[in-house]
Amino acid sequence: MRDLPAALAAHLGQTSTTTCHAWRLTRTDGLVLGFTEHDHDLEFDGMVFSAATGFRASEVETGLGLEADAANVAGAFSDAAISTDDLALGRYDGARVETFLVNWQSPGDHVLLSTRELGEVRTAGLAFTVELRSLAARLDQPQGRLYGSRCDADLGDARCSKDISAAPFRLTGSIIEVSDEMTLIVSGLGDQPAGWFGNGRISFSTGLLAGLSADISSHSVEAGGARLALWSPLARLPALGDQMEVSAGCDKSFETCSAKFANGLNFQGFPYLPGSDFAYGYADADTVHDGRPIVP
Repeated sequence: MRDLPAALAAHLGQTSTTTCHAWRLTRTDGLVLGFTEHDHDLEFDGMVFSAATGFRASEVETGLGLEADAANVAGAFSDAAISTDDLALGRYDGARVETFLVNWQSPGDHVLLSTRELGEVRTAGLAFTVELRSLAARLDQPQGRLYGSRCDADLGDARCSKDISAAPFRLTGSIIEVSDEMTLIVSGLGDQPAGWFGNGRISFSTGLLAGLSADISSHSVEAGGARLALWSPLARLPALGDQMEVSAGCDKSFETCSAKFANGLNFQGFPYLPGSDFAYGYADADTVHDGRPIVP
């Protein structure tokens, strides 16, 4: 049961009320923004909740137990609040949203209704609708470790332990051509052979995309520079001359870990783990079962 402040509880017990919703949004980079559906700004909890955003709340679906509930918030894009570029570039991915019920005549009388995370964002012109997912939605995410023949660590993380912070595993490049939203021509990557940066990552350090990253699908060498193809299209195109850090890639195989990174002793996979083809194919008339080890 939620405990209401005495003043707010008394107000809600009246025949007519003056309540509205307010939202406090905290991005993963620490930026905190406040919004309200009221027609005037509200101030409480040490911050201002802006009314110049056109925000409004939908009905809330709530389930018992650990069932994930959901709600929607609709609004209009505003340079002073949330812009189309901000949403498209993922600056609000994973943001925490706290929903308050507020007596707008006395903003000090308020109560926290829920804490959720931003989910799916749908846009139409200058308007958007954001799904707010309860924290119980995290329980739907895969947990634990999956065992397989390939490495399940991220290149350069604590489990991998390989230092890729310097050349030749990380180089600084500059965009000299933008073929499309999935293909960039980059200079400054030295004499690294084709494929060196395949399955790697680019991290933009200047320009509109500064602070954002993208995964590389393939890397080929051309006369003017390196052609980097991405796994997914960029939400916004970078400008010529934008700087980026380009990290070498790993296909998660034991051979690549050993030959390219000299890190085979710390390989986080199981290269000799029998696959499903072995489990279903060992019993046949042609295989000789004489007790010898199956894996050399």
